[in-house]
Amino acid sequence: MKTGVSMFSFTEDADLRHLFPLVKQAGYDGVEPVLSENGYLNQNTSEREILEIKKMAQDTGLEIPSVGVWSLWENNLVSNDPSIRQKAEDIIKKQIECAALMGADTILVVPGYVGCDFASKPERIRYDVAYERCVKGFRSLAPLAERAGVSIGIENVWNRFLLSPLEMKRLVQDVGSPAMGVYFDVGNIMYVGYPEDWIGILGSLIRKIHLSDYRTGQAGLGAFTDLFAGDVDFVKVTEALRAVGYNDYLTLEMLPNYKQFPEVSIVSNKVAVDRICGMMG
Repeated sequence: MKTGVSMFSFTEDADLRHLFPLVKQAGYDGVEPVLSENGYLNQNTSEREILEIKKMAQDTGLEIPSVGVWSLWENNLVSNDPSIRQKAEDIIKKQIECAALMGADTILVVPGYVGCDFASKPERIRYDVAYERCVKGFRSLAPLAERAGVSIGIENVWNRFLLSPLEMKRLVQDVGSPAMGVYFDVGNIMYVGYPEDWIGILGSLIRKIHLSDYRTGQAGLGAFTDLFAGDVDFVKVTEALRAVGYNDYLTLEMLPNYKQFPEVSIVSNKVAVDRICGMMG
């Protein structure tokens, strides 16, 4: 079992030359760069610059198993505006390009939202319309991902959409591509369900796992906390992962991260990450 750190844990313009060595020194195997509007990885990043990030990771002794994205909150894949939907698809196409160049086999994708508290100008999309647009969008994108050898991992996020593991599984099946899967975050799901249930139902559709923890007695982003400090039952989570045969990256995501010296979280959570790996057997 390999472990990684997601750059979601840091700012969009994070200094990768500073962070990558810290990730390696802490004992992780990989890193997850994140595409954004204006950060180190964006729509205008050239092939040469993408390969430089890959080399930076390799020179540090790290793999890049996946590529995330910030900018799909501001560019809703299921928007009422066709131009925004097109921009969202273009962003995902860029993710696929970045992943293929970096040697990553998965991209983390926000599958659109019905309602959102994070976007600067949030829309309200009718649920069934959002579902239809989501399927249509991914049917368009999946052939590109297939050709690139990259999986599209839709993440369970706070989007008031795909609120059941049965529904998320159905969506992946409705797209009908071997490139479609799920990027499952064990802490994100705590506000609507139990991660072990989702893992058991999604099974082999799970491409990657984010490790995070969440206190259910609180509310909002401030309820996310260090691993083992929240209410995720990691014993049941690892039992479920073993039962479905998961054997890929466990990637730490600290979002939001510490207010001061956020890079410390890489080290302070490593003992918990290692314990989770130990429970995986």
